Amino acid sequence: MKKFAFYLLGKKGYRCLNRFLEEYGGKAVAFVVLARDRGVKNDYFDEISSLCRQHAVNLYDRSENVPNNFDVSFAIGWRWLIPDSYRLIVFHDSLLPKYRGFAPLVNMLINGEKKIGVTALYASLSYDAGHIIERQSIQITYPLKISEAIDRVADLYELALLRIAGRIVSGEELQGTPQDKTEATFSLWRDESDYQINWESGADELKRFVDAVGYPYSGAKTQLHGKSIRILDVDIVKDVKVESRNAHIGKVIFMDNGCPTVICGTGLIKLLNVIDENGDSLIGRLPFRTRFGA
Repeated sequence: MKKFAFYLLGKKGYRCLNRFLEEYGGKAVAFVVLARDRGVKNDYFDEISSLCRQHAVNLYDRSENVPNNFDVSFAIGWRWLIPDSYRLIVFHDSLLPKYRGFAPLVNMLINGEKKIGVTALYASLSYDAGHIIERQSIQITYPLKISEAIDRVADLYELALLRIAGRIVSGEELQGTPQDKTEATFSLWRDESDYQINWESGADELKRFVDAVGYPYSGAKTQLHGKSIRILDVDIVKDVKVESRNAHIGKVIFMDNGCPTVICGTGLIKLLNVIDENGDSLIGRLPFRTRFGA
């Protein structure tokens, strides 16, 4: 029996392991390496751990040394370097060679890409530059929140994993296809400062941004009276002509049942879910004369 090892993180990692176990059972899993991810609301650490216990799968923390008793290993949702990259297949949240690097799905949604997907590739010295084994994609339309996008991509992850595992089990030698490096683009990591709203953006872009950094991430933020607040849900409102618009970007122009409509670089955005630093809702508590970002 072929033995597979897994380096797993997050919802996609959980779903892939669960689907693999349904198909092949726990005896096909050499071990699982797991880690905490403090950057999301739920890192699925507990769910993956429970799944391993149910199927008697050996579980390791990423700080521990792992055995070498496997045929192929998969890195799914993983964010750290893996020293033993021999026989390692990496799953990446984009259609490579576009969006190599970090947070590709978030950045794709912010940019308004019409297609999202997953690439399975051999590990390489340069990140996300290895030969491509499998690609799966779907067309999308907006608005689309990151939580829904993750679920859609997770479906593709499961499909790609089972296709690759099936080929390995059948004895097929996987032949990767080299990437066209002239087509490569790079997606950079994001930290807390990258959650800041730029009110000079257009309403369409701002809506995509808020949706792309929402749950399971911390959510878009802006400044109000010197304190950070989170804007978790917005809607696009039909624009009006604003005199001297550039001087009033970030100001509330209308108030509808406690929901402020804010002037953007182009267009208007209605704020539907706003919370303060304590997580308390600010809807209905914001004065009409409010300027965000100041």
